[in-house]
Amino acid sequence: MAIRVRFAPSPTGELHVGGARTALYNWLWARQDGGVFILRIEDTDLARSERRFTEGIVDALRWLELDWDELYFQSDRLPLYRRYVEALLEKGLAYPCFCTPDELAARRRDRLARGQIPEYDGHCRRLTEAERARYLAAGRRPAIRFRVPEEAKATAFSDFLRGEVRFRRLTTGDFVIQKSDGTPTYNLACVVDDHEMGITHVLRAEDHLSNTPKQIWLYEAFGWESPRFGHLSMILGPDRKKLSKRHGATSVEALRAQGFLPEAVVNHLALLGWSPGTGQEVFTRDELVGAFSLRQVQLSPQVYDLQKLRWLNRQHLLRLPPEELLARARPFLGGVAAGVARDRLLAALDAVRPAIATLTELAAHPDLAVLLRPPDLPPEVRAELAAAAAPRILEAVLARLPRSLGRDDLRPLVQAVADEVGVPRTHVFHALRLALTGRPEGMELALVCAVLGADEVRARLELALEGEGRHG
Repeated sequence: MAIRVRFAPSPTGELHVGGARTALYNWLWARQDGGVFILRIEDTDLARSERRFTEGIVDALRWLELDWDELYFQSDRLPLYRRYVEALLEKGLAYPCFCTPDELAARRRDRLARGQIPEYDGHCRRLTEAERARYLAAGRRPAIRFRVPEEAKATAFSDFLRGEVRFRRLTTGDFVIQKSDGTPTYNLACVVDDHEMGITHVLRAEDHLSNTPKQIWLYEAFGWESPRFGHLSMILGPDRKKLSKRHGATSVEALRAQGFLPEAVVNHLALLGWSPGTGQEVFTRDELVGAFSLRQVQLSPQVYDLQKLRWLNRQHLLRLPPEELLARARPFLGGVAAGVARDRLLAALDAVRPAIATLTELAAHPDLAVLLRPPDLPPEVRAELAAAAAPRILEAVLARLPRSLGRDDLRPLVQAVADEVGVPRTHVFHALRLALTGRPEGMELALVCAVLGADEVRARLELALEGEGRHG
């Protein structure tokens, strides 16, 4: 039977890289196995869920090209959860709890003061029907709690990544499965949905380990077979502390805005806990689908490294065909590309890309600017171009400039001019660079000339000789 797996984010913020890795591993597994990958938006927390976060998560997954086979919203399924809660109430496996937050906090403090486990003390387990009626008459709206058998608190389950996971005694009393506003809690909705959607395997982060026994108890209470559970390692920052905003961009949306490619983000996320064992580090999406295996997933905490991601992004940028690079770069170029011919833009981007790690670096890159438009020559550059042998050098270059100027044409041209004027070749290169770019350093001058072409080189040299700062 093909696997059915899911990614179930809560839309209370942007898609965190940890959540994105969970989505990726489930997606890779499903695509490799010919299974089904389900996206389930867990938006029952009415106070914290926001539509903009839902849209952001969906858009981020589309950007990563993690396509789903089925899509569900828990907010559309509230009547279903209530029916299952009613079934537990009818069996006596759940009960209404009228305790207020203040009362619960006071009893928790009291248990802690007495050295007891600060779990729910079962106060409302023992209410009579008359007591319940008085609470209702007083306007209290009850939550619904699941009855946890005392003998179940020491529990164990088989994790398909970690082996047997044993809890000596969970710090939990009877836990809430439906809030006082009628909405389900995470554990109840998760169990109902995983059952209804036929989920065969639950692959998620290890911070859900303590939820797993509660969910298994609910499966047993309903008389259902539970899916198999597997829990991935945590992702840490470079300082090996919990990943947070102090470590830089930690959401997919932030990475996208900073000019990272989805291929690079997917590549880096895949390596946060998995290795093919071959030493390969740069993967296409198809290569990942072919190589990924849960048998090679590591359970030690993984370090999210933006510098490694920048390196991977550079590798993927270098692989893009020029037309694709231009399409990806356009949203980041702003006004720097306005009015520039497409062929010039393609050539300029191709020339600059080895020097950048992210697309956001393009617009401010000085080499790209001078490749696209003649520079304003600062006074000190104009003075240098007017002094010594510089005018004779530029005039000699103009006289010898071929009708087409490729990357291999510059060196013989410079040698001929140096011999004619009687100066070292370095003087010729320097004068040319100042005239063409307005800067004493930058990318390889032969590449600059090849991108500009003979006509643009001629125009810029004539401007430099005229002492003007801008091409008219």
